[in-house]
Amino acid sequence: MRALVCFVGVVLLGCVFAKGAAAQDHHERPASVDEAEALVPAPGILENSVEMMLARGDTLWVGPFLSLTTDAGESWMATDADSLGGHSRRAFSMSGAGSTLVAGLGDRIRARGASAQRITVAEGFLVSQDDGRSWAYRSPRPPLDDDPATTGIFDLPEDTVTVFGVSQLESLPITSPTSTPPRGVAVDPSTGTIWSANVRAGLRRSTDNAETWERVVLPPDTLDSISPEIEYDFPFFPQPIGPAEEDFAGRNFQVYDVLVDADGRVWAGAVGGVNWSDDGRAWERRGFDGTPDGLSGSWVFRLAEQRTETTSTIWMATRPAVEADEIAGVAFTEDGGQTFERTLAGETIYDFAFRDDTVYAAGANGLFTSTDGGRSWTTTRRFLTPDDPNRSVREGTEVFAVDTIDDAIWIGTDDGLFRSSDDGRTWRLFRADVPLATDEASEVTPRELVPDVEAFAYPNPYSPARDNEVRIRFDLERAGSVRVRIFDFGMNLVRELEGESFGSGRNEISWDGTDRNGASVANGPYFYTVDSDDGRVRGKILVLE
Repeated sequence: MRALVCFVGVVLLGCVFAKGAAAQDHHERPASVDEAEALVPAPGILENSVEMMLARGDTLWVGPFLSLTTDAGESWMATDADSLGGHSRRAFSMSGAGSTLVAGLGDRIRARGASAQRITVAEGFLVSQDDGRSWAYRSPRPPLDDDPATTGIFDLPEDTVTVFGVSQLESLPITSPTSTPPRGVAVDPSTGTIWSANVRAGLRRSTDNAETWERVVLPPDTLDSISPEIEYDFPFFPQPIGPAEEDFAGRNFQVYDVLVDADGRVWAGAVGGVNWSDDGRAWERRGFDGTPDGLSGSWVFRLAEQRTETTSTIWMATRPAVEADEIAGVAFTEDGGQTFERTLAGETIYDFAFRDDTVYAAGANGLFTSTDGGRSWTTTRRFLTPDDPNRSVREGTEVFAVDTIDDAIWIGTDDGLFRSSDDGRTWRLFRADVPLATDEASEVTPRELVPDVEAFAYPNPYSPARDNEVRIRFDLERAGSVRVRIFDFGMNLVRELEGESFGSGRNEISWDGTDRNGASVANGPYFYTVDSDDGRVRGKILVLE
């Protein structure tokens, strides 16, 4: 089991979940890892970039490391799973039905030979049958058996044929984890089938709690529908390997999200459009066709259902894929895919949430709210925190995730988690930090987890590419100016940060990981000093890319 490890000295170096010896390498395939993993108290959310959330009843699950709160953020728990820890595996998606919860795991790693490019990889799944109190890890590797119909998220090299009804389709086996994370998962409440959208590994389904998977055939880019009773000979290639790029017709096999609506219909959002099926076998597809009642862009990145007593509306976040006149935006259908309407033209949207007739859309330019079915929107770009005005919120913060619980709106951003109970007028901010020694520890932040320091930096270790900024937190007895200096291991001055008007109490100042010339600093330890009228405090930051 993992331990909650806090490195405390002159300064808190970090408070992270250390990966235990039982964690599985993604190149191994156990038959099943069924050991139960418990929930443990946590001091708060575990990373400031919150890209995934799931609300169930009064419980809010927060990614990427699956922390949760049942009391509006007053206390937090974390999933103590060996297969989810440190920075090695992250929850890219989460869904549930009944007592079943599924989290799709992936990672972002730096590509070899590239100075800044990061690629995504698949890392498997966590499955819970008791509403998240315990979890079992499922590897993405294929099973070691002779059944050609079932596989993992990855295939065996000999998986070159997929049977679709009366057809045998030439298929490209996916044997690499690259660009195959489970970006969307869904659980069918009536059958227990788990669906997973795995980008370049396509759409897959499991009927045995994610132990094994079946490849799901969607229409190629050249067809608007497919049926298992009709014979086809198109290549089932989700990546342009084999056919020439101009002949590649498998963009619709690259799936980013999946949804099972309240009527049991399955929806799949792909680079080639939106797909829907009543039985999971025969599919219809709608992509960009340039018409006013179609999608604004073929790439359907996100799906969500707005359900009322009398209506069901499927919302789609769309992006441009192939054609020059495609744009980002939102499309929705109120009649099961027969017609579509467009809204939020030009906006990059990541997620949706609903409360009765109100629609919330999380986007690159803030939180969008509509009370008239998407015909008009209001935008929130500043998330005011009057109860803690000294904590800064980075300008231009993107909103990645949104959900609702009772009268509260929750949003996940690249700069923290926010909650509003007054329709977005004011917000409470949650970040992956630990209270200073002057703060009072709560029941779920035991005294031994509160560092006896006057300043600390978070997140720590700090990755400039992933975290954008590291914040240095300090206390002031009285308001005044502050000077923060950052030094390398040889005590050479790297950067000086100044602030003229800090208030008394808790404060923080951010550093973007660059030196005085604007160049990114190298990996390694850095030391800082905080000088104020109260005196000087010191600390340490570990930069680790």
